[in-house]
Amino acid sequence: MRPPLRQVSNLLRCEATVSHASIPIFLCPNLLRGLTSTAILPQKRCNSRKKFSTLGHRRTPPVAVTTTSSPPLDHANAAPPQKKRALPVCCPGCGAPTQTVEPNEAGFYTAHRGPVKSYLDYDGSNRPNSKVGKADEDDIFNKAIQQADPKVLASLGLDKKALSTPAEKEQPSIPICDRCHNLIHHHTGVPIFHPTIESIKDTIAESPYNRNHIYHVIDAADFPMSLIPNLQKALHLPQLRTQNRRSKHHRWQSGDRIAEVSFIITRSDLLAPLKEQVDRLMPYMQEVLRDALGRAGRNIRLGNVHMVSAKRGWWTKEVKESIWDRGGGGWMVGKVNVGKSNLFEAVFPKGRGGQKQEGEVNIRKLRTAEERERMEAAAKSIEQLLQIQSALAKEDAEITAEIEQANIAEAKDEILDDTSLLPPPQKETPFPIMPIISALPGTTASPIRVPFGNGRGELIDLPGLARTTLDTYVRPEHRLDLVMKSRIVAQKHSIKPGQSMLLGGLIRITPTTPDLVFLAHPFVPIKPHVSSTEKAEGVQNRTRVSGIPTITEEWAGKKMKSAGKFQLIWDVTKKQTGPLTDPTAVKLKPQQLPFVVYSADILIEGCGWVELVAQVRKRKAPRDAFGQLEEEEEKEEFPEVEVFSPEGKFVGIRPPMGASVLGGPKPKARNERRARPRLSMKSLKGQRKPIATGAK
Repeated sequence: MRPPLRQVSNLLRCEATVSHASIPIFLCPNLLRGLTSTAILPQKRCNSRKKFSTLGHRRTPPVAVTTTSSPPLDHANAAPPQKKRALPVCCPGCGAPTQTVEPNEAGFYTAHRGPVKSYLDYDGSNRPNSKVGKADEDDIFNKAIQQADPKVLASLGLDKKALSTPAEKEQPSIPICDRCHNLIHHHTGVPIFHPTIESIKDTIAESPYNRNHIYHVIDAADFPMSLIPNLQKALHLPQLRTQNRRSKHHRWQSGDRIAEVSFIITRSDLLAPLKEQVDRLMPYMQEVLRDALGRAGRNIRLGNVHMVSAKRGWWTKEVKESIWDRGGGGWMVGKVNVGKSNLFEAVFPKGRGGQKQEGEVNIRKLRTAEERERMEAAAKSIEQLLQIQSALAKEDAEITAEIEQANIAEAKDEILDDTSLLPPPQKETPFPIMPIISALPGTTASPIRVPFGNGRGELIDLPGLARTTLDTYVRPEHRLDLVMKSRIVAQKHSIKPGQSMLLGGLIRITPTTPDLVFLAHPFVPIKPHVSSTEKAEGVQNRTRVSGIPTITEEWAGKKMKSAGKFQLIWDVTKKQTGPLTDPTAVKLKPQQLPFVVYSADILIEGCGWVELVAQVRKRKAPRDAFGQLEEEEEKEEFPEVEVFSPEGKFVGIRPPMGASVLGGPKPKARNERRARPRLSMKSLKGQRKPIATGAK
């Protein structure tokens, strides 16, 4: 017997004098027996044996005479009707518009995929919709507990309320498209077409905020090759703040808008093992950035440079606080594979937005079956029970109307405008879905807008600009090996005269200065190999078969050209000489040494860099007959190397960072040391002493 009917039967025993006409028929069908003898037709029993069938038996309900127009209500199991969900307007992982036409394109959704199916079938209650006859074990257990005798449960020491509480299940998250699913779980996918700087400018121009901040993301692995030198001019942004003390902090753009730029160097943990060592590199990085900006960047202040590591959490909290304090529109701009999506997840201010305001009603909150039964059990008369039943029915109707209005408002907000470059923002939640992280170039297909702070601002992840990479000339199984994923401890390699260094058959470094030994520290994920220049040239051009590991395609040998000759013009004598110039050791000055150490970093775009060091003996200045130095203007000769690469591209040069001295090799743990420690000689000397003196 259902709880409402049980409550009615109890009330009828107390109020025997109540007329049958005042009781609705749907509350107690047994009252019909007193009104008519033909109200319920009994079912005929069949003495024949029932046959087993896999098909479900259809039970014919008894035919009842309807004497009232009130529809039957079951408030214990009543729930407002829910419409089937629709797919999100844009994929939260890559930002591509949702589509079900092209399976190989971004934004395609398969309806029978598990997360997509559970999201579409969710009805807003504690559990997703399920087919008839497929109930959860918890539901079966709760129904059995509700029908059990309270005395039996009390004798067993069980509490009916605690046992019958249904376990609430979380609402399924917004699913990602099939392309993002394959990128995460199968590491396969097709990159999208990269946007141009003009399309990025048009996208930012549609910003709904007056205050906008551009976060120019640069990769630390090949810094500054991933820099966009004409970003200020291309986006029509105000000039950077100069070193003049009267320069303005904020500059207004056309249309009463403020636009600022910050340089964020990501993956800084690749440069040094400790945060303090990376922080000491800030003056060096600023000077290299000034040189990369060209003539316009000579007098730039560059106080807006941050060296961030999302993997180690270096300076991510400071950037997160600045995003929260600024508010407005925050735009992640940069080339592909520089770590924008990874940085986005680390600096997004989570847990600060999406909370309900005070006085806002949660329309998804429905009364449970226990609450309804408790309210009905508190009724002391049938009239009071009817009032409670009608109040619950009215509450269900109001909740249904509010849910429909919320769905209509949400659908209006998520309408995709075909004429706009900006998609609609995601629904604000304290912990939204972040853009996916993948090594595939061009993962983000469209701008991803994630709001925070209850309308305080948005953080927008833009698609990466096109970047020349070596992926085209590398076999597919080795393309992921080009990305530096962790700090590399470079081994020292000596390049003697007549030799060259080969990096996987892609890059060849050949010294052109005769009779000079070069030291190379390759900070690249490609395995280096030093051999004769003739052999290295044949392996790179694919004209010689050798055992040197090669990761290039068969046709890539014909594309190898000279990227130019690079001179080692930076003096690093003080850094490389170690204890000779150390103030705690010999305390010699670099001018007193008979040699000079020159160095430079050869950059390989998208991979890393190779630190080259060469030691050159100082030439003695000529003297006249009286022993005085003659004034002679001589052109100083610097060590020089020639680099060969596909199409003569993907190579650059910068002042040396000194990473070989800064980082150093990783110390081995005690449990990884296989060699036994050296024994103490004190006991052996004590044993040999009597023998040497002739004592017995």
